Amino acid sequence: MIYLDNSATTKPYDEVIQSFTKVATTYYGNPSSLHQFGVQAENLMTKSREQVGQLLHVSPKEIIFTSGGTEGNNMAIKGVAMKYKNRGRHIITTAIEHDSVHEPFKQLQELGFDVTYLPVSRDGFVNPHDLKSAIRPETILVSIMHVNNEIGTIQPIEEIGEILKEYPTVLYHVDHVQGIGKVPLSLRGAHIDLCTISGHKIHGLKGTGILYISQGVELSPLISGGSQELQKRSGTENVPGVVSFAKALRLTMEHASKNSNKMKKMQSELKAQLEKHERIIMNTSVEGSAPHILNFTVKGIKGEVFVHALEEKGVFVSTTSACSSKRQKPSKTLLGMGKSYEEADQSIRISLSHVNDFNEITPTVNAIFTVIEELKKVMG
Repeated sequence: MIYLDNSATTKPYDEVIQSFTKVATTYYGNPSSLHQFGVQAENLMTKSREQVGQLLHVSPKEIIFTSGGTEGNNMAIKGVAMKYKNRGRHIITTAIEHDSVHEPFKQLQELGFDVTYLPVSRDGFVNPHDLKSAIRPETILVSIMHVNNEIGTIQPIEEIGEILKEYPTVLYHVDHVQGIGKVPLSLRGAHIDLCTISGHKIHGLKGTGILYISQGVELSPLISGGSQELQKRSGTENVPGVVSFAKALRLTMEHASKNSNKMKKMQSELKAQLEKHERIIMNTSVEGSAPHILNFTVKGIKGEVFVHALEEKGVFVSTTSACSSKRQKPSKTLLGMGKSYEEADQSIRISLSHVNDFNEITPTVNAIFTVIEELKKVMG
């Protein structure tokens, strides 16, 4: 089996599973309990928060543990909108965001917020000048993903941050789920107010993640009830998940540069070999893209059909993001880039991890070419 769907989820590190099991079986007290058993669990939470803060070069008080990217994005976007709605009801995002950003914006539109969806170029990049032109006196939030989950484009997060420095009443949220551990990003250097990270994209466990909230930024909580997570997310904390997330982040960040270089070389080699087939059109521009994602269209073959046929060869890839693939809708990212409905419906995403190796490239390419020829005979 060759697994090339790492943007959907990754295989957890052995050390992550071990840390989760250790905490779940030994330190299973409620961190809110007053007795020593609860204090031990609370101490583990505190140490994990400190470790995550150190790894991201921010204060531990700015780290909120969540269940992953979807909750983090919803918490940031809806939390800001509800907290600052009296200041203004205009919010800005892009036409190619992950559904966990796109859908909250649609919900806020239904609640009376005015949303600007920034367009992207044919290569999938946001123009910072378009953003600046879209800002109004009543704008309260800008939300832009760092690395696109479907085609891998790296958005100009730092440049946008510099623009937003001029607008202190506009908060800046970044979905960093696909970028963390692959593309460096300084939260402070880019003047980011809120940032979402998910554990299962970095060889952690599903149901784990964090939301960075810069000191001074207030949110209206999505989940109310208790005083957990600095009074921003009520509910008994998932202590084993928190500890395992901190472990996954540490292991990922320790070797981020080396692993990114390896993936970039693999991506370039895959692109060079795949482009030799006349039916393959590349949608990912390797220049200005993350090292782990490669998106291409196979002319005349629906993406869903291709994924299942390739699976029979032992190679696992995807079409759009995992969160929307079962809806059988073409990629909104590719449509936003000006691709036709057919091109978007025929797209395939390969997503790498550092656990993939160069010896998987040739069998992957061979399997892709074989499937194309087999399906050509069937579909014409």
